[in-house]
Amino acid sequence: MIAIGLEGSANKLGVGVILHPPKGGSAQILANIRHTFISPPGEGFLPKDTAKHHRTWVVRLVKQALREAGVAIDDVDCICYTKGPGMGAPLQSVAVSARILSLLWDKELVGVNHCIGHIEMGREITGAQNPVVLYVSGGNTQVIAYASQRYRIFGEALDIAVGNCLDRFARTLNISNDPAPGYNIEQMAKGGKHLLDLPYTVKGMDCSFSGILASIDILAVKLEKDATGWKDDITREVITREDLCFSLQETIFAMLVEITERAMAHVGSNQVLIVGGVGCNERLQQMMGMMAKDRGGSVFATDERFCIDNGIMIAHAGLLAYRTGFVTALMDSTCTQRFRTDEVLIKWRD
Repeated sequence: MIAIGLEGSANKLGVGVILHPPKGGSAQILANIRHTFISPPGEGFLPKDTAKHHRTWVVRLVKQALREAGVAIDDVDCICYTKGPGMGAPLQSVAVSARILSLLWDKELVGVNHCIGHIEMGREITGAQNPVVLYVSGGNTQVIAYASQRYRIFGEALDIAVGNCLDRFARTLNISNDPAPGYNIEQMAKGGKHLLDLPYTVKGMDCSFSGILASIDILAVKLEKDATGWKDDITREVITREDLCFSLQETIFAMLVEITERAMAHVGSNQVLIVGGVGCNERLQQMMGMMAKDRGGSVFATDERFCIDNGIMIAHAGLLAYRTGFVTALMDSTCTQRFRTDEVLIKWRD
């Protein structure tokens, strides 16, 4: 079976084509292309501008994906698209595009939960069997484990997502959004060496990031206004923007490691799978690896082809559902900004 997947829940438009062999075995990625809407430094991406970007690029990306995959329209079994969660206007652009393809090609539609797409693609690529999942992105922060055909949420962000925290601090520093603000924060953090005191907000299995962001923003203003140079109280060395990025990363990643370890202990798992755009961060992977090693476990993660929003994950999760008989009727091919991970029945797993 072959599926084409369309992802556009935020500023990345992705189109993927995937093949599931008829007799089982590993999925074959035939095409996985992406185009990103990049806003100017110091600015976020507005829904209307992002939706316009998606409408502008979707036709050429679909054509390019089919060309790279070497498949004809007749070979495609279903059209999969991101139903939610995400930003309303971009989601609408993708949903309309999927409907048009479905009608033009006379193919079934499959609406896919964005979070499930990340998890299933991560499991497929890494081979992780039944891990605790840390899902970290610009819009979501969740600790998840599978039970009884549902991905159960053990902990999550109480306010803003971890990726949103990083992105908004990148705006405070007025650094580039190309290729991504979180990536640029990561690179700057590598040059930091002073760990500044920031709020550490873990409440049971949940985290809060808005207070940390407010605190680091205040420190950034202090750094900018201090013409004589703000110095560390102990070493008397000058505090830099890199130190701010380093301190923010170390604090929020330590919080994520703590709640993930607690979930591992609760379910008795020794595997961690990190998915979502922030999952590309090498420092997060390193810190999670140190914790897992102490527990005799292991960490699974993917590179930017699969961590960052992409069409192939939507095609893969959609095809898994389609093979169980699930389809989305045209009248139900809507989108929603709120679509919980644990709302989806995972019929393809025991």
